Amino acid sequence: MGSRETILARVRSALADVPSAETPDDVPVPRDYQRSRSGLDLVELLVDRLVDYRAVVHLDPSVADLARARGRLMVPTGVPSEWLAGVEVVRDEPPLSATELDALDGVLTGCAVAIAETGTIVLDGGEDQGRRALTLVPDYHLCVVRRDQIVRTVPEALERLDPSRPLTWISGPSATSDIELDRVEGVHGPRTLEVAIL
Repeated sequence: MGSRETILARVRSALADVPSAETPDDVPVPRDYQRSRSGLDLVELLVDRLVDYRAVVHLDPSVADLARARGRLMVPTGVPSEWLAGVEVVRDEPPLSATELDALDGVLTGCAVAIAETGTIVLDGGEDQGRRALTLVPDYHLCVVRRDQIVRTVPEALERLDPSRPLTWISGPSATSDIELDRVEGVHGPRTLEVAIL
């Protein structure tokens, strides 16, 4: 037997217990994910992770005060009016171009869910979040997270999300590093992420 035949025999042997493409349902997939853990409370854990990712976090702030301090903000139509007192608001109607979005001082949105263990905020394009470009083009993002939107684990977040919606997962400000580990922020999204937890 040659090298090729030896390798193929080993592959066939390793795959002997794997179901074929015609019968993928033969093997049950365990779904007993851990959904709750003791330790830090959810808000404290989320704040810890967000700060670790270099996000600026505020507990129970006046959203309007934070927004006014930033200037002219893009605001989706579903954002509550109490967040907008005295804020210079720009709407995405008709949809603004990337150049117009980039010229703004930032964006103010809500979120769909926040995951405490990973410090991740998930947007699903809801009325208080708008289309994906609104949160990726401006250099500043003020995101409001309500305490009832915070879950501990990713499986808990997935239970609350609709997989058919456009999901954007945010773990801190946009950042990347080159081979020398020089961190550069703002390459793939906002350079500054500010989170208001209500």
